[in-house]
Amino acid sequence: MNKGLMFLIALGAAVFVLLSSVFIVDEREKALVLQFGQIRDVKQDPGLAFKIPFIQEVVRYDDRILALDTVPTEVTPSDDRRLVVDAFARYRISDVVQFRQAVGVGGMRAAEDRLEGILNPVIRAVLGSDGVTSNTILSADRAQLMARITTQARQRALPLGLDVVDVRLKQTNLPEQNLDATFARMRAEREREAADEIARGEEAAQRVRATADRTVVEVVSEAQKTADITRGEADARRNAIFAGAYGANAEFFEFRRSLDAYENSIKGDNTTLIIDPSDPFFDYLKSDTGSRP
Repeated sequence: MNKGLMFLIALGAAVFVLLSSVFIVDEREKALVLQFGQIRDVKQDPGLAFKIPFIQEVVRYDDRILALDTVPTEVTPSDDRRLVVDAFARYRISDVVQFRQAVGVGGMRAAEDRLEGILNPVIRAVLGSDGVTSNTILSADRAQLMARITTQARQRALPLGLDVVDVRLKQTNLPEQNLDATFARMRAEREREAADEIARGEEAAQRVRATADRTVVEVVSEAQKTADITRGEADARRNAIFAGAYGANAEFFEFRRSLDAYENSIKGDNTTLIIDPSDPFFDYLKSDTGSRP
């Protein structure tokens, strides 16, 4: 084998060994250098780092704030009104060495399982403590409850090398078996309110109708009264005129009335009168002078 080829092989091996001993630590992560499963070095600053090739390995962990959605948890406040609470937590790895020792090769999946095992009991304990009712959980006071949950969860998560930054309650619902009863109660309450409103509206309408009917009766009565008075006064004036005319010339007045009677009795196309010829009704017709005999 010639010396040139041996040199190239040696150079390639040297480059391979050099590349295997160099690794880069990103600013968003922390790294552990392990040798046969034991922690030999911790790399927390971003940049180039070195390890012994083939003997040591690098395990990287996210150094950012992470989020964990918990499974819905059923809680029972002090008023015995059960609720299903859906929460989420934000956390970060504060001590990477302690974190590795706590979760081992399980990594982030094992850490989140253990963190969720911490969060759910803390949520049930805080929301089920004395003085905490369902109204408290659903009101603005829930901020204080979330602060208590965060504090207790942070203390319990420290042995895992985790720092719980915040815990928030996303959603609070009734259990599925209670929803139908609650909706039925709400529906009955709304129907009762609707019935009350309808009854009050009908009562008001009755009052309006009664007032309108009374007003109509009063207006019609007053108009009838005025009409009767006017009609009576007109009749009185007519009778006075008739009386004056009759007094001025009684014979002419009687003659005029007889003519009106003749006109009214002989109206029509087929009018027949059967009267005794000696009846006074025809006195003016039988008179040559237009006067009663």
